[in-house]
Amino acid sequence: MLCGLKHGRRELVVGGLERVRSGFRRRLRGGCGECTAMAERRPQQASRARAAVIPFRTGSDRMGLVRLLPSGRSLAIGFAIVLGAVGLYALARVTPMFALRRIEVEGAPPAVAARVRAALVPLDGKSLLALKGAEIDRRLAPLTVVASATYDRSFPHTLRVVVRPEHPVAVIRNGADAWVVAASARVIASVPVHSASRLPRIWLASDSLKVGAPVTDRLGLRAVRALALARRANLAGRVRVVRADDHELTFILGSGLELRLGDLHAVRLKLAVASRVLPDLVARGGYAYLDVSVPGRPVAGINPKPAG
Repeated sequence: MLCGLKHGRRELVVGGLERVRSGFRRRLRGGCGECTAMAERRPQQASRARAAVIPFRTGSDRMGLVRLLPSGRSLAIGFAIVLGAVGLYALARVTPMFALRRIEVEGAPPAVAARVRAALVPLDGKSLLALKGAEIDRRLAPLTVVASATYDRSFPHTLRVVVRPEHPVAVIRNGADAWVVAASARVIASVPVHSASRLPRIWLASDSLKVGAPVTDRLGLRAVRALALARRANLAGRVRVVRADDHELTFILGSGLELRLGDLHAVRLKLAVASRVLPDLVARGGYAYLDVSVPGRPVAGINPKPAG
C-alpha cells in the first residue's frame, strides 16, 4: 500500500515536470517566431525607406534644364565669331596690315642703337604678328656690345627694342694685340694698341683672346672684376694701368699714385675707403701710394715701394 502511494506520487511529479517543460518549449518557439517576423518586417521597411529618398524628376523640371542649354542659333553664332577671328588673324600675318616699318631702340648709346637697328633691318616689312623672339635674338647675338635685349610690338608698324649694353672697363694687352673688355668679362672687340686711351690697360702673358668670348685668364679676370667694382665707385676714370698677381692688386692712377688693394677680399669696401681718401691726397700732392689692403687703416706714403 505504502509502495503504491510512493509510486503514484513519483508519476504525478514526473508528469507535472513534463507539462512545465512542454509549456516552456512552446513559449520559446512562439518568441522566436515573433523575432523572426520582426526581422522579416525590418528589411522591408528599410528598403521602402531607401526607395523613398530617390526623387523622380517631373516633366516641368526636365523642361527647365532644356531651357538652360544654348540654342542651335547661339551655337552657330559663336562658331562663326571664332572662325572669323581666326581668319582675320591669319590674314593679318600675311598682309601688310601690321608690317614692320619702324624700329625704336631704347637704353643704349647712339652708336650701339645704330648697330642694333642695322642688325634688324632685314626684318623690315615682316608682319609683327609673325615676328618671333628667337629670330630677333639670333640677329642680335653677333653684337658683342649688347649684353641683353627685350622687345615689344607696338602696333600697327613699330618694333620697340630695349637694350642693356655692355660697359667697357679695360683694354687687355698681349704683345702687339689689344682687346676691349666689358665689365661682364666679355671680350667686346679687337682694337689697335693705341685706341681707347681712356680705358685702363691690363697686361697679360696668356694666349690670345677671342672676340665674344669671356676672359679666362685667372689674373686678368681678377683685374677686370676689380675694375667693374671701381666703375661703380667712380674710380675707373682715374685708373690707367692695373697690375695683378697672386697676392696683390694695384691700380696705377692717372696722377701716378698707386692704389694698393691687397687681395680680392672686401674689394668693394676698400674701393669705398679709397674714394673718400683720394681727393684729399691728390689735393695735397706729394704722395706716391695709398694702401687700403686693410680698409680700417688706410696708409698713404711717399715711398712707392712697400717697406721690406
